[in-house]
Formats: sequence, structure tokens, C-alpha cells
Amino acid sequence: MRISTSDASKLRALIDAEARRAGFDAVAVTTPNAIPLAPARLAEFVADGFHGSMDWIAETIARRGEPSTLWPDVRSIIVLAMNYGPDHDPRDVLARRDRGAISVYAKNRDYHEVMKGRLKEIAGKIVARAGGDVKVFVDTAPVMEKPLAEAAGLGWQGKHTNLVSREHGSWLFLGTIFTTAELEPDKPEIDHCGSCRACLDACPTDAFPAPYRLDARRCISYLTIENKGPIPHEFREKIGNRIYGCDDCLAACPWNKFARAASEAKLAARDDLREPPLADLLALDDAGFRAFFSGSPIKRIGRDRFVRNVLIAAGNSCDGALVGVVRDLLGDASPLVRGAAIWALARLVPETEYAERAANGLNSEDDAAVREEWRLARPSRAHA
Repeated sequence: MRISTSDASKLRALIDAEARRAGFDAVAVTTPNAIPLAPARLAEFVADGFHGSMDWIAETIARRGEPSTLWPDVRSIIVLAMNYGPDHDPRDVLARRDRGAISVYAKNRDYHEVMKGRLKEIAGKIVARAGGDVKVFVDTAPVMEKPLAEAAGLGWQGKHTNLVSREHGSWLFLGTIFTTAELEPDKPEIDHCGSCRACLDACPTDAFPAPYRLDARRCISYLTIENKGPIPHEFREKIGNRIYGCDDCLAACPWNKFARAASEAKLAARDDLREPPLADLLALDDAGFRAFFSGSPIKRIGRDRFVRNVLIAAGNSCDGALVGVVRDLLGDASPLVRGAAIWALARLVPETEYAERAANGLNSEDDAAVREEWRLARPSRAHA
């Protein structure tokens, strides 16, 4: 939809003003054809199997790489960013092994809910002013927000593959508004990582086979969130007490020195999720889990996967006070939970106790995967 230069300028001023009013920290415009390298990079990511079990990435690969394939009528893409920077170093909790480390973005209300309504308000103002049509996307649609944000000039994709901003560091939520209006695009940002590899060296599981490449199968965020099965044994110790996601690569970025803590109340971390005690989280049944994480993005993985994560943290805690609740979870209805409880128990109790329980467990357990956990788990108090 062509509009005059004067009208386009007024529309852009409206967009900028409405974005600020809605609480966004940055807004820029790009075109649907501004990410020509994205399709090949995405195809390589999938071909190498780096997407793991996230089949939807492979299934939507054509639409992800080409915005105009997702919506042929799009003429401009407005990219908006909201700062969610923490007011402390999120890695501090890693030293408190009886507490759970939750990724910064998940310590507050689900950002999808926070952003989508505000994007729709802005989109409605665009249609009211200029007509045409719009579509709003926040992460869940097959849209490559980070390459589009780089093309729009909001930042660049760092070596950890996340967006880095000179004003906000690595702490930005992204959303997009696709519009049929033709707007003047902003200039793309250039890469400012230089020779720095702080983010790569910070990864506990070596999930970066090369700068700018991520093998999700090794990433703690993938392992604790997207992965539906048992966490592979090779990563369990390295996960430490990270029970939902991982911020190590983001927190290590030197550009964070220019970031500021998110000031908006709706993005402030919940106090009870800053350093939650593992004992309290292990005690959650399904109803308790749903109530405690109401409005949180953590709710979407379900109680069983979450308790699986907490049990891995318990096994790494060397905290004998957790033995009782871990023993109780050996009889949980979920095989996923029982399997993780076996590993945790093996690391928390004396070898004699574990051997006795393993013999009983192998005799009474019907699930093949859980039986395998009894066979593979080895008593280890190396971290005590």
C-alpha cells in the first residue's frame, strides 16, 4: 500500500510515539526482503540437526526464512523491543545450590501476554491512520525476529546467536508488526562483537560449535524447556541448579554494561522466583504447580518436566535435607519424575542405601526407561 512521503513520515512519527507510550524501548522498520542470508543459515541449522526435537522449525522452514512467504501482502516490518534487563547478575544464584536458578525472562509474567496486547494496540492505530492491513507476531509464529531486528538496526546477532544492543545489551524481548503500508526502512546494524568470545566461553555445556552457531541439543535452555524426555546423563552435572533455562551466555556479554534494569512493574521479577528453594519446588503436585506458576511462561512445560529439572538440581546440591522429598518422588506417577529422582538419590545417599533401593526398584518398576535409570545411576558424593 503506497502512501505519500508526507503521510509516511507522519505514520512513522505515530508509530514511534505509540511504541514509547506502550512501554517499548526501541522501534525500527525494515523490509520483508532484508534478510537474504537467513534461509541458507536456517537450512544449515536444520540439516545439522541442531534444532533437536523442535520439529516445528523444520516444518515451517520456508515461511521462517522468507517473511513474504508467511504473508505475501506485507510491505514493511516494524520491529519493537522491550528491555527486560535484571537488576543483578543472574549467575549469583548458581553458588547457592539449595536454590533454583530460573532464567531472567521467566521470572516475571509471560512476555508473550505482556507484549502482544500492546502490539495490537499500536497496530490498530496504524490501520486507523493509514488503512491497509496488519499482522502482529510475538515469538510463537514462524518469524525470525532476530535477523529482522538486525536488519532494522535495533542490534546485531552476537556470537551467542541472540540480539545484542549497544543500549540494552543482551536483554531484549522482540515483537513484530507486519503491515501493508510502505514505510522508509531504517539502516541495519553492524556486528560489534569483534574478537570477544565471552559468551562462547561462558556456556556450561559447550553448545556453540562455532561463533554464531548454536547446537540446541546441548543448550541448557533447550534441555530444561523444549526437551520432553530425560535429560541426557552427560549434561546433568553441568546443569548445576539451573531449573528453567540458562542466562550464562547472555550475562557474560560485555555490552550489558550499557544496559539498565527493567523499570516497568509488569517486567519486574517475582520475588518468589528470584532464588526459590529446591525443597519447596520438589513438593509441587500438578495443581500446586499450576497455581504457583499461573501467568508464568514456566507453566507451559508442565509439572513433570519442571520437577525433572528440579531433581537434577537436587542431585547437584549435596543437600542432605532434600533426601526425604527425593525418596518420595521415587514413587511419583510420572516415569520422567521417577527417573530423575533415581539420579538425584544416587548422588545424595550412601552407596549402601542406594544399592538396596536399586534392587527393590528394578524388581518393582515396569517402565523400561526408569529401569534403565536404576542401572545407569551410580552413587557419587564427589561434590559434597
